[in-house]
Amino acid sequence: MRILIADDDLTSRTVLAAVLRKVGYEVTQTADGAEAWEELQKPDAPRMAVLDWMMPVMDGLEVVRRVRALPTDQPPYIIMLTSKGEKADIIAGLDNGADDYLAKPFHPNELRARVGVGRRLVEMQSELRQARNALAHQATHDPLTGILNRRAVESALARELAREQRQHNGLAVGICDIDHFKKVNDTFGHDVGDLVLIEVVQKTKGNIRQTDSLYRTGGEEFIILTPNTDQEQAGILANKVRQAIEKHDFETVGRVTVSLGCAQFDKKNEDSTEQMLKRADQALYRAKEGGRNQVIIAD
Repeated sequence: MRILIADDDLTSRTVLAAVLRKVGYEVTQTADGAEAWEELQKPDAPRMAVLDWMMPVMDGLEVVRRVRALPTDQPPYIIMLTSKGEKADIIAGLDNGADDYLAKPFHPNELRARVGVGRRLVEMQSELRQARNALAHQATHDPLTGILNRRAVESALARELAREQRQHNGLAVGICDIDHFKKVNDTFGHDVGDLVLIEVVQKTKGNIRQTDSLYRTGGEEFIILTPNTDQEQAGILANKVRQAIEKHDFETVGRVTVSLGCAQFDKKNEDSTEQMLKRADQALYRAKEGGRNQVIIAD
């Protein structure tokens, strides 16, 4: 772990760095508050800082105030180093965002102990953040294919619809369904069916644009959200996906086809997300009723 030391006193700074390096920390040193503030704004800023209270250009308390105002989910653990012994001064430092304080002259063992507490808290914070991010990912992603799920498509479509109502650049949605997928599961088993789903996702992702997004909404059904797209472009894109899957050699099962129903945002009738999805679903139904392995554009 890297620790920032900010102290204008060279002797104090050297002793601090020596103690911390001896127990395995990487140390970055600055001689005034402005330099410390600059370091703590960097994307790879140290996760801990030991700041002297009294420094030229910018004192340690002002550095703490500025750091705590930064929008970040991994704020550094800050120890204030001070010769101020008054309780009011110590409270002021803690009230303004310092996590701990160390009085000068300090004992090396006390420094190691207080930095050790800070390290444990930083590591715990990192683990909690990773757990939170993992839960957020699980809530919005399909565990089998890794793509976004129905929960994610609802918010994405609402967001894109609001943008389309302002900018009028075109918006379309396609619903894709694997033809006779139940037969695949019944004939070859669900493990093979899962592999087919994964390969369909891979082929679809390889044939849509970077601005498009793909969602699994359950079973063998997927939604393709295509901003900046008119009706003709939506049909071309959907057929590109359909043809790529039709031509792909699926191991074990051989040939697999898909049917797609597409709907463009209806500016005249002020579509809602539910209306768009309903019209795309009706188009998909007609594609399947009409023989499958085809694309139908909603009226």
